[in-house]
Amino acid sequence: MDPAVADRVAGALLGTACGDALGAGYEFGPPLADDMPVDMIGGGVFGLEPGEWTDDTSMTICVLEAAAAGHDLRTEEGLTAVAAGFMRWFDGRPKDVGNQTAAVLSSAPSRDAAGLARAAAAYFDLHPGGSAGNGSLMRTAPVALAHLDDDPVAVAEAAVQVSRLTHADPVCGEACALWSVAIQHAVRHGTFDGVREAVSVLPVARRSYWAGLLDEAEAYPPAHFVKNGWVVHALQGAWSAIVRTPVPAEEPNRHLVLALEAAVRGGRDTDTVAAIAGALLGGRWGASAVPERWRELVFGWPGYRAQDLVRLATVAAKA
Repeated sequence: MDPAVADRVAGALLGTACGDALGAGYEFGPPLADDMPVDMIGGGVFGLEPGEWTDDTSMTICVLEAAAAGHDLRTEEGLTAVAAGFMRWFDGRPKDVGNQTAAVLSSAPSRDAAGLARAAAAYFDLHPGGSAGNGSLMRTAPVALAHLDDDPVAVAEAAVQVSRLTHADPVCGEACALWSVAIQHAVRHGTFDGVREAVSVLPVARRSYWAGLLDEAEAYPPAHFVKNGWVVHALQGAWSAIVRTPVPAEEPNRHLVLALEAAVRGGRDTDTVAAIAGALLGGRWGASAVPERWRELVFGWPGYRAQDLVRLATVAAKA
């Protein structure tokens, strides 16, 4: 694999984890001023250590481990490997679990993909207007890596299937499909062009809806998207932070740091929005754009550090 592509493969996972850990200490807080410093401070509502990631990265790792084991994430076997990881993580009583995810995992009739999908569908039936949380969008990076050389349609299909394990609302699947294809494109080509191109993999009737949402994200700052626990505003907040943060002319890859800080300053569900943004930013700029200090600090379940994420990402992408 080309060294630049391999760097971007690693970057997609490091970007996720570093965005998550950067935002964790500010979760549920208000928007911050543009000049307010942002750092991996830890603390927050869950009493995290500086650099410790949350459920965003932990659930991403479950998908990543299944991909690194060689599973096709579109198959029942692959999805059951992901489901097993989710349940192993949940069994450990993590500090931070999304309400919808906790409800699904705790009510699943079995621990395989079918059991989780049934529980997710039942949750959607009971809460048709309140089951489009951002908890599946945050874990999309491994889907892109597992299907890095596949057609974007295959990436989108895998993203929807992984999303449905906990989030059955079609809007969640659409968001995951769009973002996963965008990450795949970023890793393969080193641009953000895949965000707009990914709209074409969505159902025809939904393309204008998502194109309009992207337009809105480009027109307003991250803080505008106040309901960012909702998958739509989470995606818009992440894309807003990326596209509205200027790329420094003399040091372009510093855009990763600046855009992640902007995502956190948007407030509220800061860890998840920054994790979502980080997957795409890392896929575009690569692991080499991640500050060494962040790489040294970041850690979390199941006892992993930055080098473990890089190792698994490399295997998952067959880099």
